[in-house]
Amino acid sequence: MKRDTSLKPAAGTAALEHYSRAAQRSARVVLGEYSTSFSLACRMLDAGSARHIANIYALVRLADEIVDGVACQAGLDNQAIGGCLDELEAETLRAMARGYSTNMVVHAFAISARATGINAALTGPFFASMRADLSTGQHDARSLEDYIYGSAEVIGLMCLQVFQAMPGAPELDRAEEQQARQAARSLGAAFQKVNFLRDLAEDSQDLGRSYFPGINPARFDEQGKALLVEQIEQDLAQARAGMPYLAPAAARAVRLAHDLFRELNSQLGKADAADLLRTRISVSTPRKALIAARVLLGTSRSAHRKQLMERARR
Repeated sequence: MKRDTSLKPAAGTAALEHYSRAAQRSARVVLGEYSTSFSLACRMLDAGSARHIANIYALVRLADEIVDGVACQAGLDNQAIGGCLDELEAETLRAMARGYSTNMVVHAFAISARATGINAALTGPFFASMRADLSTGQHDARSLEDYIYGSAEVIGLMCLQVFQAMPGAPELDRAEEQQARQAARSLGAAFQKVNFLRDLAEDSQDLGRSYFPGINPARFDEQGKALLVEQIEQDLAQARAGMPYLAPAAARAVRLAHDLFRELNSQLGKADAADLLRTRISVSTPRKALIAARVLLGTSRSAHRKQLMERARR
């Protein structure tokens, strides 16, 4: 391949820094292509923290796409798909250890993992849950708990690692740290359950998966839907309880993501159960913009009230 002569030869670490910038830009492209909700939330963060969240999301999406149809559509059988996932996990562990990968998404993730303390205790359960999608079609209560922890709650914990490294992050005692961790897990669980409910038709009809024990997608009814919507609302309530333990910018981003998924959960609750087997419910772009504006306005009002209270105490 002809070398781009517009780029000057790098000295010292300049070449690695250039590569890392390109890798992190690629992660932001993945984020923008696959999630408008998280893209909006990232805009509430400082540039460095937003990059870390995008880097995490890109790796998660890459693994998710392996098991959710892209590899199959490329002609790979289940064994080959599992091999791709194993290779991705192995490359991720190597990159976390040495700070470099030939896979730009993995390289970007490794940058964030090394900077914020994300380690194999979090990536291991994640890849285990992704691997479960290749072999488990029907979950029981225990396997679903394990699956949601690995596929979603650990993502919340990874993001919490980023938020706790942010400027302005409060110092927490042991009890507060535990509450923050539980809130992060609850938010991840809520997001995953919303996705399960929204993607009920695709998961059951196209992928042959049934995530909710005791609920037959073919006979999905209003009672089952209402139960799931209430479970999600409980998870969201637990997530809200952890917001005071975050830096203000992180709290805004989490609040926006929370409110977007709460709106989606509300729409799922209002839809007919039968419709969820035919239609994929989503929040419209204008509605997302309105929710974002409300979060920003609410934050501004809260900061103004805090300033007034501080002045009154002087």
